[in-house]
Amino acid sequence: MFEAHDSSVIDALSKSGLLSSEQLGELHWSRRKTGRNLAAAILESGIVGRRQLLESVADYLQFEFLPDLPESIPDEVTGAISHQIAHKYAVVPLRICGQSIDLATVDPFNYRIIEDLTFFLNRDIQIVVCDPDRVVKLIDQTYGELKIRSTEVLAESESEPISKVEDNGNGSSVMSLSEDTPVIRFVDLVLAQAIEDHASDIHFEPFEDQFRIRCRVDGALREMAPPPGNLVQPITARLKVMANLNIAEQRVPQDGRIRMTVAGRPVDLRISTLPTRFGESIVLRILDKTVVSLDLDRLNLPSKVVHRLRRVASLPHGLFIVTGPTGCGKTTTLYSLLREINRPEIKILTIEDPVEYEIEGIMQVAVNPQIDLSFSRALRSFLRHDPDKILVGEIRDLETARIAVQASLTGHLVLTTLHTNNAPGAVTRLIDMGLEPYLLAATLDTVLAQRLLRKICNNCRQPQEPSSELVAQLGMELSQIEETKFYTGNGCPDCRGEGFLGRIGLFELLAVSDVFRKLIVDNAPTYALEKHAREEGMTTLREDGLRVISEGFTTIEEVLKYT
Repeated sequence: MFEAHDSSVIDALSKSGLLSSEQLGELHWSRRKTGRNLAAAILESGIVGRRQLLESVADYLQFEFLPDLPESIPDEVTGAISHQIAHKYAVVPLRICGQSIDLATVDPFNYRIIEDLTFFLNRDIQIVVCDPDRVVKLIDQTYGELKIRSTEVLAESESEPISKVEDNGNGSSVMSLSEDTPVIRFVDLVLAQAIEDHASDIHFEPFEDQFRIRCRVDGALREMAPPPGNLVQPITARLKVMANLNIAEQRVPQDGRIRMTVAGRPVDLRISTLPTRFGESIVLRILDKTVVSLDLDRLNLPSKVVHRLRRVASLPHGLFIVTGPTGCGKTTTLYSLLREINRPEIKILTIEDPVEYEIEGIMQVAVNPQIDLSFSRALRSFLRHDPDKILVGEIRDLETARIAVQASLTGHLVLTTLHTNNAPGAVTRLIDMGLEPYLLAATLDTVLAQRLLRKICNNCRQPQEPSSELVAQLGMELSQIEETKFYTGNGCPDCRGEGFLGRIGLFELLAVSDVFRKLIVDNAPTYALEKHAREEGMTTLREDGLRVISEGFTTIEEVLKYT
């Protein structure tokens, strides 16, 4: 309930006087530390009743509160909005009074509902606060469950031909293509379906004979029904219009952001375009706070990793690096750590490309190449703003690395990321950039390498007898793991026949010791650094893979694929 608006829920409860200042303080600290959905936690604890909570929200927002919804809505009222709008914004009309319409919504905090629907419906929108669960049921009862899929819209487009306008060079004809109803509906449904499936990215890829659309779910790409070739340009234009990009410019890459409402909740999408031989390739990164846990205790980290990270968070200065490929959860780990240390007495600054999730109480800055706001330039300015902790989204060049090290030398804790294959490789990478080994040795405290693997679906998990060849690829023999139970996913409706549902992390923690610092100063090669780190107790990614296999979370094939 109200997942993305915990701070507003606290403000509403504070105004209502339902909770004491001590209780509000505890809730505020818990929310900033764990990122939990406070509304649900409050209801589970019994501190405040469901009706009391909803009444306080309505009073805070100055909306009408309706404790009971009608069993049915008259046809003349339901006809005021389409079933697509009802499902997209998670609203149901209750009353029409002249040019005003009262809407019950799942998320009364989502101001975009009022803005968008005032424009779409050309009516004054009045939000009514009701029980969100009952609103969802009434929407399905009134408009039916939203089962329509992109294939149906494509069939519809055959009866509603797409406009054919010759390009005049200024983008106006492309704009008109993007405004065709089937194009808008198709794009909206593709985005809604991807978000419903908890996809992390959506790929729109033009080829000579097809336009492929794929979604990355749990780290693996899934292909969606492709649209016909004549929709390539309209779909591309529609996405660029939604992101306020230059639709007439198709020769250079562009980046932007789309803010939209899906199932009544606000979702942000990061868009990147790339000119290719057969058109512009577009990738959307989905940033949905409601499906991301920013709590160290809920990331399935090994206990020794959690203990070390909390030690890092308490340091007054030093350098902490999280390393791994794109999409392995580095930002989630760092954000979770920031929540641990986010207190009124600590000032935290971040420079990111872009800011993925907003965290209350933290000053977050986005890289902007158009005005020469780079990591290094922002980092130099940070030091004049008296921060205690600094997050640098990524160290990409020598200048940024040097400033980050200087910041840690002058009394700041610096958290950052790198792209390397393992934890010891972060040392070699920074030295290869040109960073002086003695400076790195003086500041580096901890390196964490991580990967995300697909997790076996709990509903269809079944025992598996691995072959000796697979076990040998792990670097082990059957006799060494005869007590270990292996599992695989058989495929079921829950996981759409994939056998996997969700993801789990592998972690390689390098705690920098005095002896290890000497190896850094001596410019030791990566294999020597790894050998010594293992002697001091570092668990490699492959070895941590054996842990998650033995706990029944994933398969041997997944571990071999990513380590």
